[in-house]
Amino acid sequence: MLNDQALDILFRTARTQNGFLDKPVSDAQLRALYDLMQWGPTTMNTQPARLVFVRSKAGKEKLAPALSPGNLEKTMKAPVTAIIAYDLRFYENLPRTFPHNPNAKSIFEGEEKKAHVQTTAMRNGSLQGAYLMLAARALGLDCGPMSGFDNAKVDAAFFAEGRIKSNFLCNLGYGDPSKVFPRSPRLPFDDVCTLA
Repeated sequence: MLNDQALDILFRTARTQNGFLDKPVSDAQLRALYDLMQWGPTTMNTQPARLVFVRSKAGKEKLAPALSPGNLEKTMKAPVTAIIAYDLRFYENLPRTFPHNPNAKSIFEGEEKKAHVQTTAMRNGSLQGAYLMLAARALGLDCGPMSGFDNAKVDAAFFAEGRIKSNFLCNLGYGDPSKVFPRSPRLPFDDVCTLA
């Protein structure tokens, strides 16, 4: 079991960041982040998440038109903005990622299965995005996840082929404590959970 310090880092004292210090995030850190997040479970090991780590000035300028006004400045200043997306043809990798079932790919192939593909990709890509944030926190990075952007514009700019769809964005780096909002309340167990 993790100790209290680790639980604080991952959950209790971790905060959504609204500003970041001018401190870079290296390629090695991003690789280490992926090396951790990849182990989180997905349905049939589908692994539909696709990530774009936007760091360059050109990349940020490409992303900027899709951002809501409230997310523009902090995203432009963040060392990295991860586009967490999902691949609608994730099942093409199943012979490699789910080898013990040679027929796994057929579960998702065909026009009549499009809704199933969409649901599976979105659900599991979202899970992988959450794993990314936990991995980032575990490695000493701070996160600023957000959904205030135009998905269609992000998809046109970064995924023009159409098979990959953006889900949410997450700024990554070293948070500026002066930009953190006061902690908002959480719902208590009895409001959320039922014991059946």
